[in-house]
Amino acid sequence: MKINRLFEIIYILIEKESITAKEWAEKFEVSTRTIYRDVEILSSVGIPIYMTKGRGGGISLLPNYILDKTVLTDKERENILSSLRAVQTVDIADSNSKQELIQKFSSLFGNSYIDWIEVDFSSWHDYKDQSNIFQIIKSAIFNKKKIKFEYSNSKGEQTYRKVEPLKLCSKGGSWYLYGYCDKRCDYRFFKLMRMKDLTILNEDTIHIAPSKILTTENTFKQKCIHIKLHIQKEMAYRVYDEFDNFTKMEDGSFISEIDMPESEWTLYYISTFGPYCEILEPNELKEKFKDHLEKTLSIYK
Repeated sequence: MKINRLFEIIYILIEKESITAKEWAEKFEVSTRTIYRDVEILSSVGIPIYMTKGRGGGISLLPNYILDKTVLTDKERENILSSLRAVQTVDIADSNSKQELIQKFSSLFGNSYIDWIEVDFSSWHDYKDQSNIFQIIKSAIFNKKKIKFEYSNSKGEQTYRKVEPLKLCSKGGSWYLYGYCDKRCDYRFFKLMRMKDLTILNEDTIHIAPSKILTTENTFKQKCIHIKLHIQKEMAYRVYDEFDNFTKMEDGSFISEIDMPESEWTLYYISTFGPYCEILEPNELKEKFKDHLEKTLSIYK
């Protein structure tokens, strides 16, 4: 396409002082007349491009020209650099080359990139190396190969899965794989923290990931219940970290509300508050939690 050729001419000339029309024609497999027309077009829109004849001549840009004069807006240039920075945070294996690429683009755009965000791939406790799993899955997705792994579901049940990996997703501070599961014959989310013994298979994938996965209709199809809790001031730091909907009382305690999965995991989560949390609603959850505590205490009798 002509627009791609024009952009590449500018990009290469920023790096090289001069290239002859013949060299351009051979590179793009067009006639020298076409290259001359390209130069005229670029010149007409304000690009400081010029031609010199004779020995050592060729097509050049004025010294110190920067990509700031192209069709890219300030916002578009900033988005390009921000996207590269985001890729660098998750592409650990090639982070040095990504940093070099960011520096090159920042130089080409003629302004200094504001390094406004930093993302650490690992969790605070970092008790499991997700980065290796991430890189293996990324490789499988790029090469369109199936993977197999041992997986532990929310009930602690372990199964071996063969999956077509389609997309890596980040939600709620956790990384997930979205793929087509051969065992379930359906699309599923798999939490990276629950994967073990991950290997790439020499089997091609056939399914294609939708452009948008993390939607309310397509994410985690699990029945939830609305819970109201009375949490003591000793757990204030957890209220601020883990709840969006809460009211602080005069004594420093909190009335917190949250929607959580209707599963054993919710009972475990509430138990992590120890004696500093009381279930206010719903009543049926109170009874389930009492049974949960009695079963736990029975182990130590």
